[in-house]
Amino acid sequence: MNKGYILSRLIRSAVSIILIMAIVFVLVYTLIPRNSIFAGDDGYRKLAAKPDDKTDYVYNIWQKQGYLTFVRSADYFQTLYDMDSPEMAAALQPGSDAAEEFKAKYEAQGYTVETYTKSGRYYAYKDVPIIKHIAIWFANLIIIDTPRSVQDENNPDLKRGLSFGRTESGGLALIGSGTTHKYLLYTDSHFPWLHQNIIKLNFGDSYPTYQGLNVMTVLFQSQGSEVKRPVTYETGKEGESGIIFGSLTYKFKLDRLDRQKFADNYATFQTAKNQPSMIGTSFIIGIFALILSYGLGLPIGVLMARRKDKLADKLGMVYIIFIIAVPSLAYIYLFRYLATKAFALPSVFTTYGASDIRSWILPTISLALPSIAGLMLWTRRYVVDQMSQDYVKFAKAKGLSQREIFNDHIFKNAIIPIAQGIPASLAGCIAGAIITESIYAVGGMGKMLPNAIQQYNNTMVVALVFLFSTISVLSVLAGDIILIKIDPRISLAEKAGRS
Repeated sequence: MNKGYILSRLIRSAVSIILIMAIVFVLVYTLIPRNSIFAGDDGYRKLAAKPDDKTDYVYNIWQKQGYLTFVRSADYFQTLYDMDSPEMAAALQPGSDAAEEFKAKYEAQGYTVETYTKSGRYYAYKDVPIIKHIAIWFANLIIIDTPRSVQDENNPDLKRGLSFGRTESGGLALIGSGTTHKYLLYTDSHFPWLHQNIIKLNFGDSYPTYQGLNVMTVLFQSQGSEVKRPVTYETGKEGESGIIFGSLTYKFKLDRLDRQKFADNYATFQTAKNQPSMIGTSFIIGIFALILSYGLGLPIGVLMARRKDKLADKLGMVYIIFIIAVPSLAYIYLFRYLATKAFALPSVFTTYGASDIRSWILPTISLALPSIAGLMLWTRRYVVDQMSQDYVKFAKAKGLSQREIFNDHIFKNAIIPIAQGIPASLAGCIAGAIITESIYAVGGMGKMLPNAIQQYNNTMVVALVFLFSTISVLSVLAGDIILIKIDPRISLAEKAGRS
């Protein structure tokens, strides 16, 4: 496979992702009524007796969600007059010349201008076309943190630049000033040991669930209770906290406690907790289930093929047929019942939590059960097919032993399509498993997308679809690359001179 082919595949992958996202945007932002997003918002319901505040709340949320642009006449007049000036007071009066100028100005720009129920003041809004909405989303998708990222009018003397140093935890760091994150690169004792805050994906803020949190924070922040430890802040103050110093970001308004702990405005932080993130939890279960699946499915499938129509093959087929025929919900509940009775393992993840290895055993095995059956079935089929090929007969005629024929030829050829699916299997670990995680009450990714759809969390839906589709599309390319590495005879690129 040449570099040109890989580049063309990457381009086609990017086009596929863009088309997928365009479809999702159309479904989410045009076919679903925009009022639906307030169904699970308690703040919206509390404003029922305050119509003007409710209007502001609704249109501000719609603006944050990308539906429209929203302008209040009061905000517009603040750009023209001092807040407490007589001119400002006069302009805010319904029917004033300034108010009518506001109305004429924004109507000329294509805005719809309406009045608040109680105050009678004007506000204007204009829907954002779906194509523009998609373009804005992609334009803001990747954020690069630079010394010009922070613009704080109350801190005009903010120094801007980069330097090398250490975090308060002792790790090496590239330190920024004027950047959103204080530590752009830093090391610590936690995997993957080297962390970066220079380039970030920006999916916006989650709403209405996890309101106020960035989507990436929701997906990647640890869960559970804060794990406190003795710490010394940069001001010399000592205390116990779960602060992750590498997560420090710029805070525009410091309170008294901030000034006691921090020597600058980098005072917003995340804390370490005793359970992995949602993505981390699903990935841990998924990766061990994957190892278990291949560790059992491949050798058992080979054994079934080599013992075709004998006891081992028949027993394996009984298991495969059982997994295929019985609904997954039923056999997972059956397995959970038998395992909890025989080995006293917890029936739900939350009994002992993520810190106890017993919590992981049943979800991992349950997730592996169907994969083991699938690998057994396809490995058996591929091996049996290869065993009947003519080259096997020629190899026997040349005097090669049965072991040499199997290891050097049959197994090598049979494993090619199995190996191609490994990247896709790894990608599936991130998405989580809806049924398994629901049955065992695992706080993973399995229910994130269905829940986001049910709760009209449009920002989360778009982000998850982007993540899952990108990983899936790239895993197909990775599978093709593995295919060629295993068998160089295979070429996926078009032959030169082919018409």
